[in-house]
Amino acid sequence: MSPRQLHLGAFMRPVSIHTGAWRYPGAFPDANFNLKHLQRMVQTLERGKFDAFFMADHLAVLNMPIEALKRSHTVTSFEPFTLLSALAVVTERIGLVATASTTFDAPYHIARRFASLDHISGGRAGWNIVTTSNPDAALNFGLEDHMEHGERYARAREFYDVVTGLWDSWADDAFIRDVESGIFFDPHKLHTLNHRGRYLSVRGPLNIARPVQGWPVIVQAGASDAGRQLAAETAELVFAAGSNLLGAQRLYADIKSRAERAGRNPDHVKILPGALVIVADTVEEARARRARLDSLVHYDSAIASLSIALGQDASGFDPDGPLPQIPESNASKSGRERVIELAKRERLNVRQLAQRLGGYGGLAFVGTAASIADEMEQWLLERASDGFNVMFPYVPQGLDDFVDRVVPELQRRGLFRREYPGSTLRETLGLPHRANRFFSSAR
Repeated sequence: MSPRQLHLGAFMRPVSIHTGAWRYPGAFPDANFNLKHLQRMVQTLERGKFDAFFMADHLAVLNMPIEALKRSHTVTSFEPFTLLSALAVVTERIGLVATASTTFDAPYHIARRFASLDHISGGRAGWNIVTTSNPDAALNFGLEDHMEHGERYARAREFYDVVTGLWDSWADDAFIRDVESGIFFDPHKLHTLNHRGRYLSVRGPLNIARPVQGWPVIVQAGASDAGRQLAAETAELVFAAGSNLLGAQRLYADIKSRAERAGRNPDHVKILPGALVIVADTVEEARARRARLDSLVHYDSAIASLSIALGQDASGFDPDGPLPQIPESNASKSGRERVIELAKRERLNVRQLAQRLGGYGGLAFVGTAASIADEMEQWLLERASDGFNVMFPYVPQGLDDFVDRVVPELQRRGLFRREYPGSTLRETLGLPHRANRFFSSAR
């Protein structure tokens, strides 16, 4: 038995992040918007004992030129809370993580939705805190200008305080429901937040009982300096980006040390890099699958993906020339830096860089079940991660291959569980029930 075990999330958008996924032979082209397919997938993930199904979300459609957009299979998808509530009733143990923006939503709405999902699922909800880097999203919420990067993170920090404060509106044992006396709840166990801050003013209390887990699991994915600090102060699960072991080790050590300086137990901050996984009987066959998958990405989509990653229009760049100097923008800083570093490290011209990003340009494990398990074990034991946020190249085959081939190999090595340790996402992740800041725990 390994001294450490992997945690595995499934990054679903809500199916695959790869632009060519819907065109792959045997794939479900309509999977993003087909509830029956999604139910089958989440049940397969639960059979594979995955920690969580993570649904990414975006708040705009027109975030790339129409010639690229018309080729995207993520142009429409379900609203996360609606979908995850539906998936909760066909599963029993797998965590359900939804993305919700601190820039374009109100904390009372967010607190209420996640508390509801946590109750509906029996304690399996997680909140992925995003500040929303896509400037087109602002236009859908009555704003002409996107909030500046630093301001978005400052607002997010206050937003977190308000939402978690609202979750603590009621003591765990506030609802006594005494039929004889006619007392439904104890008013001494109700707290009114009365928050007035720089960005937000929220009275409270929340009109739903405290979540099953105390708080749903807090998830964060920012990799910029501001994002890392927010993760260190708030997150219990960090969805990290990374393409190499050394860089991942540095990020892992940085976030863990920041968490410790913030007075937190670093073991209660699980770091899971995103990884595209393609498995086959041989390494050569797996590489051929990756090559075929990437070949399904049209250049219109590729250059649009590069533009989004850089935060500026790349359509005018010389396709066969090097990446030009990229100025600062208000888009994701860490994403832009990763792309610039990739181009330098591998000496990619604009066309090559765009094709890489048009499919998926981050960490990928491509090989046999044994070789993939070898790489995952190295990352775990050498403190580059606590597990992985797995991305599937296409569905259903790519997902089935991982659950039927890679998971048994990890279990055989003692690197991954054979059964869930409990019923809540916190128990699955080895995280404590969150105490109420306003009332002593009844547990």
